[in-house]
Amino acid sequence: MGEEKKMAKPVKKRASTRQKKDWAAGYVFIAPVTIGLVIFYVYPFIQNFWFSFNDVNKFNMATFIGLANYKQLFQEPDLLLALKNTLIYAIVTVPIGLGLSLLVASLLNSKIKGTSFYRTIYFLPSVTMSVAVALVWKLIFHSEYGIFNAMIEALGGEGKSWLTTPSTALGCVMIVAIWGSVGYNMIILLAGMQGISKSYYEAAAIDGAGPGTIFFKITIPLLSPTIFFVIITGMIGAFQVFDSIYMMIDPTTNPAFNQVKTMNVLFYQNAFMYGYKGYAAAISIFMFVIIMIITVIQMIGQKKWVNYD
Repeated sequence: MGEEKKMAKPVKKRASTRQKKDWAAGYVFIAPVTIGLVIFYVYPFIQNFWFSFNDVNKFNMATFIGLANYKQLFQEPDLLLALKNTLIYAIVTVPIGLGLSLLVASLLNSKIKGTSFYRTIYFLPSVTMSVAVALVWKLIFHSEYGIFNAMIEALGGEGKSWLTTPSTALGCVMIVAIWGSVGYNMIILLAGMQGISKSYYEAAAIDGAGPGTIFFKITIPLLSPTIFFVIITGMIGAFQVFDSIYMMIDPTTNPAFNQVKTMNVLFYQNAFMYGYKGYAAAISIFMFVIIMIITVIQMIGQKKWVNYD
């Protein structure tokens, strides 16, 4: 009898009417987001993947050509240049932007007057149209009447054509990217800092720990999940840079444009300027693979330094 009881399967309880209504309400609430995700993200990605194996004309009529687009991509003379510029942009802007964001968030998390005012000022670039921001900075770096050259000349230096010189044009774009990312990242990091219990800081102060020790031994470890999120989103955003380059460095008149192009610029040129949609689709899939590889590496590496406790 005892063995028969052990072998008996547990009776499954039927969901009550209330539970079914709760489930139905949940599905109704998530349905718009799910439908939008499928229509605007999943379907275009599948179509783009299919286009990468086709020759696509102006009317989106596809002719299957196999791996020809990918073979052409790896023979592209501008591929290494665009990839190098993209990697430089990401490697420079993400760490510097993160460091400045941490600094500003730490200052705003301390007991200083006017915290709300400073928080708003730093966040303004994040809510301003990227086109407007790019145009303003284009004027700042202008060779003849830009503020940047005026300051250099006032200090006894010599002005320069910053946006038309290949060696400095990408650096100007990176300055704008760092400036624009500080406010957004600062808000996220500040929220993470305010979620850290004050008891940790009080215990550290009792033990005689200084501000530097507290910051690196308590704040950074407990803030590591938020820092990891900022790094992930920052790297993805850096690999997708396009608008600031296109607006600040005119593709038709600026001689530096072909030297500072990134992967997204290469995609735009082939998709919308030359009309090679199938080839452009292959470029986007190539970029997707690179971003996924970097993200996976970051996900594996975060196990060693991100503290979720």
